[in-house]
Amino acid sequence: MEVFYYLVFGGLAAVVAGLELGKSAKDRVTTSQAFNSFKNNYVLVYSLMMSGDWLQGPYVYYLYSQYGFDKGDIGRLFIAGFGSSMLFGTIVGSLADKQGRKRACITYCISYILSCITKHSPEYKILMIGRVLGGIATSLLFSAFESWLVAEHNKRGFDSQWLSITFSKAIFLGNGLVAIVSGLFANLLADNLGFGPVAPFDAAACFLAIGMAIIMSSWSENYGDPSESKDLMSQFKVAAKAIASDEKIALLGAIQSLFEGSMYTFVFLWTPALSPNEEDIPHGFIFATFMLSSMLGSSIAARLLARKLKVEGYMQIVFTISAFTLFLPVVTNILVPTSSVKGGSISFGGTLQLLGFCTFEACVGIFWPSIMKMRSQYIPEEARSTIMNFFRIPLNLFVCVVLYNVNAFPITVMFGMCSIFLFMAAILQRRLMVVSDLHKSSTKAQEMDDEDEPLNP
Repeated sequence: MEVFYYLVFGGLAAVVAGLELGKSAKDRVTTSQAFNSFKNNYVLVYSLMMSGDWLQGPYVYYLYSQYGFDKGDIGRLFIAGFGSSMLFGTIVGSLADKQGRKRACITYCISYILSCITKHSPEYKILMIGRVLGGIATSLLFSAFESWLVAEHNKRGFDSQWLSITFSKAIFLGNGLVAIVSGLFANLLADNLGFGPVAPFDAAACFLAIGMAIIMSSWSENYGDPSESKDLMSQFKVAAKAIASDEKIALLGAIQSLFEGSMYTFVFLWTPALSPNEEDIPHGFIFATFMLSSMLGSSIAARLLARKLKVEGYMQIVFTISAFTLFLPVVTNILVPTSSVKGGSISFGGTLQLLGFCTFEACVGIFWPSIMKMRSQYIPEEARSTIMNFFRIPLNLFVCVVLYNVNAFPITVMFGMCSIFLFMAAILQRRLMVVSDLHKSSTKAQEMDDEDEPLNP
């Protein structure tokens, strides 16, 4: 493998280590022992849940191809997963506010374990059921756990600022270190030890079962709106009304959908972007480098949040940088001459794009704890899971459309579209900051009027 890859990975590792070891007093927040125990429990569970997800990623497509399915069949399986997340996942996720977030987290574990079990069957229908279950699980993973955390954090009376610490640590480990280790462990099981491509799914089921046992034994239940009269449709109406009546929530949902839609599109496009002429690139090592870049971003986010910088302010810069990085393939395609020779090592344009993609992944690492922080501020508690799953509807719809038309447009067009979406996210983030500041100003003025009112004759 070329020295270039090692230099990029080693450089990123050194920067991450330096940031983590070089934290000053300004970058650390003094917390209580009770909070630290609560945080460590959640981070452990979240890491186990994410390991169950990351272990499967590298071998899903490969397993389907080993069963003899062509690109079209595999594409339909992936579309089924995102479609299930959009339809069934929204309903199941919304039930978390009514039936309990702890139960929803347990449902995630059971759904994903069953999805893993279906991977043992070469039958297309069975695999399709597994994708549907996986789609439901994905919706719960990105809504129920965060909803439980926010509600439990507030119920226990912890400082609201400390919530950012849990978010940052969970993303640093769950979306960074755990992703790297899971990829290497999956490769060890499937290739080095010769257990085959289904082995990572069995390992994922084991980690999910361990996490479920911890949830059942140590988590308490919490709800959004526990009133007896609320049915599912009423819950949907509450969520829709909150989004329609509060511009901040609507803007947050649009920002999330634009960024995550671009992010998931990038997941499908980075391989052909770096190897347009079937260049020999180390996919697993590049994936690990991306995850290390994400760890770098989450480490930066932890410092920004610890210093109480305005999230709405610095995220405008993050989205703008993201837009430029995903526009890089368009620029290199125009300015850097491409070779027509098949195979070989990564091209000069590919190396530039790889550096840009690492920068984008660092922005992803900043995005996750920051968007979690904004959701904890703006989304009402009584319908938190429901609203968060509403946000995922346009995201999943967009990804389904991209998957269906992935061969219809040149790769540069797809990256250009993602870049435009990210610029739009930056503009909407600016609007969110303005609306938020106006709301805070009016609220403060109203509080001052209320304080002065008893003094008036």
